[in-house]
Amino acid sequence: MRPLYILLCLVAGGLHLLSPAEAQVRASIRTRDTVLTVSSFSGAPGITRLSAASGSHAWQGISPERLITSVENDGRGIPIHWRFDPAGTVVNTRHARFVYRSKEPALRLIWEWEARDSGGPIEHRITIENLSNLELWLPLQPSLAFAWRLPNESLSVFSVEKGADTPSPEGVHRVSLPVGAQWYGESSTYAFPRAGKPREIVPYMAVERADGTGFYAGVEFSGRVRLDLKRGTGILSGVVGLNPEPGPYRTRLQPGERFETPTVFVGSFSAGADGAGNQLRQWERRVLGNPNVWRDPTYPVTVNNSWGSGVQVDEPLALRMIQDSTDLGLEMFHLDAGWYRGIGDWQPDPRKFPHGLAPIADAAHRSGIRFGLWIDWVQAGSSSEPGALNVRDPKVAGWMVSDLPADWKPEEYKGQTLDLGVPAVRDWTLKELERIVSGYHLDMLEHDGYLVAKGCQRTDHPHAAPGAQGFTVFQDAGFRFVESSNETDVSYHSTRAYYQVYEKLRREHPGLLFEICNDGGRMIDFGSAAHGDYFSATDTYDPLSNRRALYDLTYLLPAPMLESYIEKWPTPNIDAFRYMLRSGMMGWMSVMTDTTQWSAEQHAAAKSEIAFYKATLRPILRGAYVYHVSDRPDNVRWDGMEFYDPVRRRGALFAFRGSAPDDGTHLFHLRGLSPTTQYTIRSRDGRFPPRRITGSRLMTEGITLRMDAPFSSDVLLFETHNNH
Repeated sequence: MRPLYILLCLVAGGLHLLSPAEAQVRASIRTRDTVLTVSSFSGAPGITRLSAASGSHAWQGISPERLITSVENDGRGIPIHWRFDPAGTVVNTRHARFVYRSKEPALRLIWEWEARDSGGPIEHRITIENLSNLELWLPLQPSLAFAWRLPNESLSVFSVEKGADTPSPEGVHRVSLPVGAQWYGESSTYAFPRAGKPREIVPYMAVERADGTGFYAGVEFSGRVRLDLKRGTGILSGVVGLNPEPGPYRTRLQPGERFETPTVFVGSFSAGADGAGNQLRQWERRVLGNPNVWRDPTYPVTVNNSWGSGVQVDEPLALRMIQDSTDLGLEMFHLDAGWYRGIGDWQPDPRKFPHGLAPIADAAHRSGIRFGLWIDWVQAGSSSEPGALNVRDPKVAGWMVSDLPADWKPEEYKGQTLDLGVPAVRDWTLKELERIVSGYHLDMLEHDGYLVAKGCQRTDHPHAAPGAQGFTVFQDAGFRFVESSNETDVSYHSTRAYYQVYEKLRREHPGLLFEICNDGGRMIDFGSAAHGDYFSATDTYDPLSNRRALYDLTYLLPAPMLESYIEKWPTPNIDAFRYMLRSGMMGWMSVMTDTTQWSAEQHAAAKSEIAFYKATLRPILRGAYVYHVSDRPDNVRWDGMEFYDPVRRRGALFAFRGSAPDDGTHLFHLRGLSPTTQYTIRSRDGRFPPRRITGSRLMTEGITLRMDAPFSSDVLLFETHNNH
């Protein structure tokens, strides 16, 4: 285990609870779930208490925040002495803002907490402004450093892996944290499994006591970030923010510029990981989500995706898929990779689409469905057509994250990544995407691949140059990656530019949907959730992978934001066919197979299930609390997930029987219901007559479901009796 990257200066025997008498200003920010008390001290602010809104299961702070103590100018280190500035203070129950100043060099630091909603977590950021006339280099300023006084009690850490192409056998991790233990989790702009290293996580951790209470923290940023914990005798310390490895980290701050740490959120929870997730997802809908999207009752949209035919897609196939989409009741035709002349040359291939893409979009719109498009917009290739990103063009070569060998060639849908943090690259991207969105009449824009750089060899880009030890370039997943001491700063600048691109597109095209794919869930994080509308959860499309990805990620993100692809899979009978479909119906539903090859029976079954999804399941999924009422799917045992909308008082239990031959029945216990309320429960497939059962019985006694054949499924619907 690597050591905690910021050592809080806490000496054994010298720990003490920060006294309110030492504070110059004290504030309590609260939501209905969390209360956070913060204080300003002479040289630094700090958290003094975190608790539930009731005041229970509190965490007591014992150390102030650790602020940077020096900067560099022209190779010379300059010490910083922060002093509290009461003139800039803002304090109320929703917002606390403390200002600190340094005289030489002239800097201002803003330490800020905000509750943007009545419920859920509280957000935090640190801003450092350069008020001097010097070019300064800043060391790493964590987003958050904390230390809690901790009694002798059992603790565990909960985290969730990104999709990262194929869900791993684990996916969700609960790790014990005894005295002397350390834990860390990392996230970046493009996750890929590396031998001997843990998988990247969605940047979130939940620290849980044995009674299911605890606190959680997450990072709203898509760049290279890290979350660290260390447990000592009587203390739990942690650091959250930009990843310091490989280091040392440094970033440039010109006169008049500001550096802002990635925003983090912190909350208190009870009822374990599902309790934390149900609180967090509601907050994400209201605070991070696009309000235009969540107001649309057809979100999440049902999709017919062309990737079932790979890069062979052409105009006749696209028009045929649009027709079949309308026959099935699907609501969007998604034109995936293969439509363009070449990577970096985002014009329609005239051999495949002789009339361009606008007529395809118009045909979809005449049929009453939307049109979406795949693109990898900062990938360069070898096309020499005017306007294309050609890696041999000196200008484009200067934008790339690394040099290329003379024999380099792009793949069919993968090229060489540019550094989006370069203003000229960002500006080119904005102009090109505006042309594509407007000219091709898009309703949805998907981005894929290694889009946001997390390493670069250049010395003339806005980020810090590689360190004295140089850099390493390696190939993985079809892309060339750069490893160097400047990786985190590269990702900081490129991520900020990525957000600027989507913010501008959102302003100019408020109805445009954004899909974040990145080769199947390699950039799933809360910063992306604030700028896109849904994620590709996995790039492996069998029923098990789809259910595993949704099982894992629904701990942290709303189900409508999580897309799984329904691809061709062996279906010897209609039960197996429905099993395949329903494994992709617990979030954003995308069909990715040649539906014209389905039999008449399969076509009728799919049409019925799609109508059921739109009319019944989608309204539940949009507002649902999620309960993981089984072990993680393994395709052998039964598995299931419960979605319950407490406002509409309606829910659905998805149940799947695995391959075990002698496992025809299973008992499911529902959760989150009102014990004294009667619920009408019925089987989608009519396996039993509708029943009225109290919430107490459904939660304590459960309900037994029988399926005679392996790879069968059902959806149990339940609602309060007076709703029925």
